[in-house]
Amino acid sequence: MQDLRKKELRRTADLFRGKCKISRYGILDLFKDCERMGYKLIRYPLGENADLGFAMKKEQDTIIFTNTCSRLSREIFTLAHEIGHVILHMEGSSSFIDNRMTITGKNMDEREQEANYFAACLLMPADDVDRFLDLEISDFEQNGLSAMDIARMMSEFSVSFDTALNRLENLGRIDNKQRIQLDNERIEKRVGNLLKSVGGNARLNIPCKEIYIPFEYIDYVIYNYNHNVIPLQTLEKALGYYQLTLDDISDRLVRHEADEEELDALIGGLED
Repeated sequence: MQDLRKKELRRTADLFRGKCKISRYGILDLFKDCERMGYKLIRYPLGENADLGFAMKKEQDTIIFTNTCSRLSREIFTLAHEIGHVILHMEGSSSFIDNRMTITGKNMDEREQEANYFAACLLMPADDVDRFLDLEISDFEQNGLSAMDIARMMSEFSVSFDTALNRLENLGRIDNKQRIQLDNERIEKRVGNLLKSVGGNARLNIPCKEIYIPFEYIDYVIYNYNHNVIPLQTLEKALGYYQLTLDDISDRLVRHEADEEELDALIGGLED
């Protein structure tokens, strides 16, 4: 990636970050900021081996999905990555689906690399990283960093241990030898223990498995059912998240021949 393009990405990330609510160093709640800026955010536990997230346009809406079966720190980075796609690439593509290959940087597609760089700049701007190292780490220049320092950085910036190491190495604040040492220390002491020892946010290291679906999403579910994209059982399950039944939306449904008897039976049962 050329230096000029990196500067453009840093500027774009900085503009977006300027609209977010910031704590001392990191973004307080990127999920809330995303919604406040008009994105339709869906969070759902899709499974440990499923895709991590996607971004798509549907008519006038921008929809971002994150898999809550991944660790919260990874889910936050996935969200930042998807925001990058929306801002940088969505004009030329209707959707992006991301997995571990794209989020971890192993996919060499230029747009995926740009989305990852955008996410790193959004969550850990260079100036704020340097301010943290200056104000929070004693004798950083002489003694370097410990795994406990990285755990504190995780909590302040709401990132994973790996993301913190990647960003520090890319910024030239640690070299590869120091990274390996910190990684070995992380393996020995375990991230959960490190976070607890520094009074950090232990939730970052576990999946939240939260289900959050904006009410407007029900329109997409009904649309997909009416166009034979999802079965009746999926429609029922989605309605359950809103405490709705088939009877509540019966006037909006297109009756499919394959589902007619089942639909009649279900609605009839509700009326009895």
